[in-house]
Amino acid sequence: MNINKKILTFNEGCEFLGYAKSTVYKMTSANILPFSKPNRKKIYFEREKLEAWMLSNSSIGSAEREINAATYVTTHQ
Repeated sequence: MNINKKILTFNEGCEFLGYAKSTVYKMTSANILPFSKPNRKKIYFEREKLEAWMLSNSSIGSAEREINAATYVTTHQ
């Protein structure tokens, strides 16, 4: 798969996400994943939207939390 491709087919989207086709079908049916379905036929994905979806609801690690806390303390005295 060409990772520089902007628009992914359904199969490429499954491969990109690392999910089985059945899982991706369920996720598109439930409107969990951002997708396009022109002419109510094939499913397509925008790579950037899938990347944003995969990174949504992220959590920071303890090291980053400590840095953020130290930065806050030093700048808000």
